[in-house]
Amino acid sequence: MDWLGRAEISEKGPRDFVTEADVEAQEIIQKILLDHFPDHQFVGEESPAAKTVPTDSDDYCWIVDPLDGTTNFIHQLRSFAVSIALYQGGRLLVGTVFDPLLDECFSAASGQGATLNGKTIRPSDCTEVRDALLVFSLPAGVKSNDPQVLRFLTMVEHAASLRRLGSAALNLCYVACGRTDGYWANCLKSWDVAAGWLILEEAGGVITDYAGQRPDLNDPSFCVAATDKLLTNMRPMLSTE
Repeated sequence: MDWLGRAEISEKGPRDFVTEADVEAQEIIQKILLDHFPDHQFVGEESPAAKTVPTDSDDYCWIVDPLDGTTNFIHQLRSFAVSIALYQGGRLLVGTVFDPLLDECFSAASGQGATLNGKTIRPSDCTEVRDALLVFSLPAGVKSNDPQVLRFLTMVEHAASLRRLGSAALNLCYVACGRTDGYWANCLKSWDVAAGWLILEEAGGVITDYAGQRPDLNDPSFCVAATDKLLTNMRPMLSTE
């Protein structure tokens, strides 16, 4: 928050930005975590090294996005957050997503449910796309003929309403607490979704890829929803085949 409104901006790729806030936040988070757990691995969005979660290992690995929603942060808009998760042996163990503007902290631990500022959260019970408020993500530099645009146009026709909020981590948390009913994306990385993924599932939400299978954490192409029925109804509409 100290950097809000004054951080210098760099471009990692076309329309893909990073600020001093991203870099400094990750350095602080990494130091705190590895000082406490020196044998753990660390995967962060701003890491210069390899950014693949070791899913075939029993090593503990922290997965961190120090500032999810950088474009919003640059423009001093709402919907940016810090996302931290711990992964080990094929499972997400803990996750937390913190929104510093609203002072909201979403948290979950495997098998222990999910909370918002300490209070238990649950998703909505919406089952029909026509009744659903859905959120979605599009990649930087998306083209008009990309499959993601076709998915968007289909959902414009069928859903009650759509929002593009700019933070995948918060999108997942908002489905988890019932503020929105469903979410789809296929342009994300593990650090965007790891914490929110666990929070949503622990809250009682459902996550699959477009074929109905469990997504790959290192290539999270997925749609998520509060109920099985809503997800079942969303998937055919999101297919581009």
